[in-house]
Amino acid sequence: MARLLLIEDDPAIRANLLRALRERGHAVAASPAAMEGLQTALAEKPDLIVLDLGLPDLDGRELLRMLRAVSRVPVIIATARDEETEMVRLLDAGADDYVVKPFTAAQLDARIRAVLRRGAAKEEQAAVITVGELRIDPGARSVTLEGNAVELTPREFDLLHHLALRPGQVVTKRELLSEVWQVPYGSTDKTVDVHLSWLRRKLGETALQPRYLHTVRGVGVKLSEPPA
Repeated sequence: MARLLLIEDDPAIRANLLRALRERGHAVAASPAAMEGLQTALAEKPDLIVLDLGLPDLDGRELLRMLRAVSRVPVIIATARDEETEMVRLLDAGADDYVVKPFTAAQLDARIRAVLRRGAAKEEQAAVITVGELRIDPGARSVTLEGNAVELTPREFDLLHHLALRPGQVVTKRELLSEVWQVPYGSTDKTVDVHLSWLRRKLGETALQPRYLHTVRGVGVKLSEPPA
């Protein structure tokens, strides 16, 4: 269930969407005007805002600008304006998605779920990860081992971070090439072995005496906490 804020001045549309979104399991608050909606957003901190552009006291584009000055809450624009240039301007101004009126509640709900999934994935990517005495901070792009800084190249950091997002799980070379190097699986797969060797050396281990990086022959590699 998501906590939603609907900022929409049309009473019929507002009532219909309130009912339909609540029936789909969301907790929904509503505001008929921009400034009231801004106050509600700041007070209640919803998971997502559905924002109409044609509001009585302030254009929705200006409200979006004000929201972005104080919050990163996801915003879906609901508008009758379907010009491509307008949609591009709104996305560039900080909107996360948009739906063009008329739309169904099912379409809006699908957009809401998609935006929230993207947001959850971004939070996961940005979270500090700790595996044993290894600490990986994606925001600062820094790594420490037993409290000591580990200097990694950008590619080594990306490789370690990708493995750290799946602790204890075997990750194939095919996936590493696709997600970290963004190249197809093929003759370049040896580059994974080379970077793993460099990474092991910086973590103070070897393939024969692994602590964190464990190769599963014929399958891939996994990052796991050393045994006590």
